[in-house]
Amino acid sequence: MTTPFDPRLAFAPWRLSGTVVGPLLNDPAALAALGEAVHAAPYKAPPCAPVLYVKPRNTLAGPGAAVGVPADAPGLEVAATLGLVIGRAACRVPASQAADHVAGWVLVADLSVPHTSFYRPSVRFKARDRSCLVGAALAASSSSFDPEAARLRVVIDGQVAQDLTLAGLQRPAARLIEDVSEFMTLHPGDVLLLGVRHDAPVAHAGQRFAVECEGLGRLEGRVVSETEEVPA
Repeated sequence: MTTPFDPRLAFAPWRLSGTVVGPLLNDPAALAALGEAVHAAPYKAPPCAPVLYVKPRNTLAGPGAAVGVPADAPGLEVAATLGLVIGRAACRVPASQAADHVAGWVLVADLSVPHTSFYRPSVRFKARDRSCLVGAALAASSSSFDPEAARLRVVIDGQVAQDLTLAGLQRPAARLIEDVSEFMTLHPGDVLLLGVRHDAPVAHAGQRFAVECEGLGRLEGRVVSETEEVPA
């Protein structure tokens, strides 16, 4: 039996109603950058299933958030990506039916401490407070918005630091839903990130950043020292 979309997803704060999950190494360049290390311990082989990380509730923030960088880090990677907002429970969904479970698309700024190991993704690197900024605008799945054709930009202190699309990922949207829902159920309100491009630019304490995408607007924030008073 097909369940209807949850009507609560039609407006904010749908973006805070569930879990945010993202895949590591979904950019072929990120996997290639591991080189021969991917065959050595602790990896021992390239991943055959999605390598996921969670952005828990403490990471969720809206436009204008201040994100603290720890004293032992040079700055924070600012990755522009898109999130699939789940509108209908997805469990073992084939790629051909994946779109039926998506309410729409949202712009996300995914911040993390720069790191080189992706084995058992470190919570300390990926789950900093307010490190997942989620836009308020939703491009409905019924619209003409094409996530693979959409152009995203990362802007730091007014200068474009990265210009990208999400075309050519290891697992595009439909395949990602199929592979993730094979072993975990995605519920209405959950957000599944498409993944981030390799070599995301780094913002340092005192700098302002933004991610932009036509059709989804602009999502701004700033990086501050973790010792600075940061509003909740």
